[in-house]
Amino acid sequence: MGEPFEVPGSDPGTVLEEQLQEPRQYKVLLHNDDYTSMEFVVEVLMDVFGKTETEAMAIMMSVHEKGVGLCGIYTAEVAETKVHLVHQMARKQSFPLRCSMEEV
Repeated sequence: MGEPFEVPGSDPGTVLEEQLQEPRQYKVLLHNDDYTSMEFVVEVLMDVFGKTETEAMAIMMSVHEKGVGLCGIYTAEVAETKVHLVHQMARKQSFPLRCSMEEV
């Protein structure tokens, strides 16, 4: 827990403990479809998520075989940005690749 501190404008001696919470974490997921190429999925995983080719291939195979693949776990803002970047890249290439985020 944080250090106690006096609340300005309150009775002297009124002390609150500073509460610091870890930011919520979100899983970013890629979803399978019948049109997006496996090569493009690997490219997205390497470019957007910083995966090695080996890691990207393993996640792509999970997407292909299980219908979904975990790309990583991030804070809300980072997860939202990555989902947006994936959709932007997919649109540019006319792929319907879907990416989502869900709270851990």
